[in-house]
Amino acid sequence: MLWKLLLRSQPCRLCSFRKMPLASKSRSPLACFVYTTDHQSNQENKRTVEKLYKFSVDVRKIRRLKGWVLFEKETYVEEIAGVLQQLGADEAAIASILERCPEAIVCSPATLNTQRELWQLVCKNEQELVKLIEQFPESFFTIKDQETQRLNIQFFQELGLKNVVISRFLTTASNVFHNPIEKNKQMISILQESYLNLGGSEANMKVWLLKLLSQNPFILLNSSAAIKETLEFLQEQGFANSEILQLLSKLKGFLFQLCPGSIQNSMSFSKNTFKCTDHDLKQLVLKCPAILYYSVPVLEERIQGLLEEGISIAQIKETPMVLELTPQIVQYRIRKLNSLGYRIKDGHLGNLNGTKKEFEANFGKIQAKKGRPLFNPVAPLNVEE
Repeated sequence: MLWKLLLRSQPCRLCSFRKMPLASKSRSPLACFVYTTDHQSNQENKRTVEKLYKFSVDVRKIRRLKGWVLFEKETYVEEIAGVLQQLGADEAAIASILERCPEAIVCSPATLNTQRELWQLVCKNEQELVKLIEQFPESFFTIKDQETQRLNIQFFQELGLKNVVISRFLTTASNVFHNPIEKNKQMISILQESYLNLGGSEANMKVWLLKLLSQNPFILLNSSAAIKETLEFLQEQGFANSEILQLLSKLKGFLFQLCPGSIQNSMSFSKNTFKCTDHDLKQLVLKCPAILYYSVPVLEERIQGLLEEGISIAQIKETPMVLELTPQIVQYRIRKLNSLGYRIKDGHLGNLNGTKKEFEANFGKIQAKKGRPLFNPVAPLNVEE
C-alpha cells in the first residue's frame, strides 16, 4: 500500500545517534551493539537491563532490534511501565510493547504524559488508548512537535472528522500531524476550491471532503502545485470537470499523488494494448480509474495473467475493472468458478469482479442455481394421501 512508502518521523532523541563500526567477532555478543551519542556509554546500562528483566522483557530481542537503547545512560523503564499500568496494560502487554518499541524507554515521563493527553483527546477511554498503544507502539512513542500535533487534532475535530478517524490517522498517518497547521489548512482550502471548480456543490462539499480525508489522509502531504498540475493535465487529456471529479472520488485522492508523466505512460500503454481511440480510452478510464494509478509493468503483468487464463483482450476491454485484481486472485476465482462448470473465458467477466465479499456472494448464487432442480409446471405432483 502507498501508505507504507511514506517515511515516518523518528522517535524522540533518536536522530542524534550514530552507529559505530561493529566489534570483532571474537568479542561477546554484548559488545556487538556499540552506538554513541551524547547520552551513551561504551557498555550496556546494567540498571536498564535489570529493570527490563523485572518486567519480563526479552532483552535479547531488544539487542537484535535496537540494541543502542541499552547503552543509554538515562532511561525510564519503570516510569514508562508505570504509565502503561495506569492505563490498564498487563505485564504481558507491557513486555510486548517494550520489545517491539525499545526506544520507548528513552522518552521522558513529562514528554510521555503530554503524548498520553494528546491521544486521549480522540480516545473514548483509557482502555481504547492502551489498545491502540499495544497495536501501534511505534506511532505512540514517535514523539515530535507535540504542540503542532495538538493544533492539528483540534483542527481535524473542528473540520468534522470523527475521533475514531483521527485516531486512525495518529496510528497510520502520523506525518500528517507533523505538518504545520497552516499547511494543512492551506491544503484543505485547495481541495475545497478544486471540488467547487470541478462542479461540485457547496451543499455536498463537506461530506465529499471528509470522505476523501478518511480514505486517504496522505493527500495533505501533497503540494498545492502538484494538485493543480494534475488537474490541468487531465483537462488537457479531454476529461470534463465532472469526469475528473468522478476519477478523484473513485481513486480516493491518490490521483494527486501521481505525476502527469506516469499517468501519460499508463494511458498510452492502455491505448496501444486495447487498440482504441482517444474517446474509447477515456471511457475505459472512467470505467476503471485504476488504469491511471497502475504503472505500465503492473498493467502488463495483469493483462498477461488474464490472457494466460484464456481471457481475450476484447473481454478485458468490455470489463476493465478486472484489472484491479492481481493474477493470483484471478487464478483463484477462475478455479472456483470452473468447479461449478462455469467457463469464464466463454462468458462475461462480471462474475470475476468485485471485492472478496462481492465475489463470494455471486459465487454462492451461481452455486445455488446449479444445485437447484428444474421445475416442470405440467408434471404431476406426487402427493401422499
